[in-house]
Amino acid sequence: MSRPTPISGFPEWLPPQRMIEQYALDRIRTTFELYGFASLETRAVEPLDQLLRKGETSKEVYVVRRLQAGEDGGDDTLGLHFDLTVPFARYVLENAGRLQFPFRRYQIQRAWRGERPQEGRYREFTQADIDVVDRDTLPFHYEVEMPLVVGDALGGLPIPPVRILVNNRKLCEGFYRGLGVGDPEAALRAIDKLDKIGPAGVSALLVETAGATEAQAKACLALAEISALAALSGISEEIFFRGAVQGEIGIIGASGTSTTIALTRLPSL
Repeated sequence: MSRPTPISGFPEWLPPQRMIEQYALDRIRTTFELYGFASLETRAVEPLDQLLRKGETSKEVYVVRRLQAGEDGGDDTLGLHFDLTVPFARYVLENAGRLQFPFRRYQIQRAWRGERPQEGRYREFTQADIDVVDRDTLPFHYEVEMPLVVGDALGGLPIPPVRILVNNRKLCEGFYRGLGVGDPEAALRAIDKLDKIGPAGVSALLVETAGATEAQAKACLALAEISALAALSGISEEIFFRGAVQGEIGIIGASGTSTTIALTRLPSL
């Protein structure tokens, strides 16, 4: 019998590594529960039409199909979820009459993406996620609470200091609309790919999918390349964080649509 070959992107840990993983997940789980988040686990598959609604994930979804499926295609309309957002949204809609709102939930669960494996990026991975949803407008203090919970969960682990990315797409969207870009949503998706395909690729994508001119594409890239750390000199973490979440501070970080700040513990807001 030939020796089996590992499948790239699907990690399997040795017992000592698994113990470390379980320790980290238990620490995160305990923190989430101390903050009042309820545990939730959703199914592994979702309808393909729901997974592909944004039109940008078709290459990332693993389709589920039975080997002995008939000509009707069987389960071809199902795919493995690539994150926990789509399953959670579907779960809330299906169970809205039985949930108490605001509903605070956490999930620590497997997800699958058909991406090219590389350092820190796998095809099968565990995602830890927290959300708060309400029937109407969610009060602002929940936005502030989220990075505090994440900072607390990661701060208790033996890892290097953590930086939290504060993301408010309203800043970018307003800028794109001011430029007259035809499709601001498409422009946001293109800028999000800056780390993957580089400025030249993003510029071409802006022209192709967002209806931007070359001058507009150049302006979008210039905004995305502003260094947040340099721009933030003299601005306190509290002022910046409140402004970034509310959309009042027009600073975009080096990652394109997010701003990086050092967050050990924010003052009480």
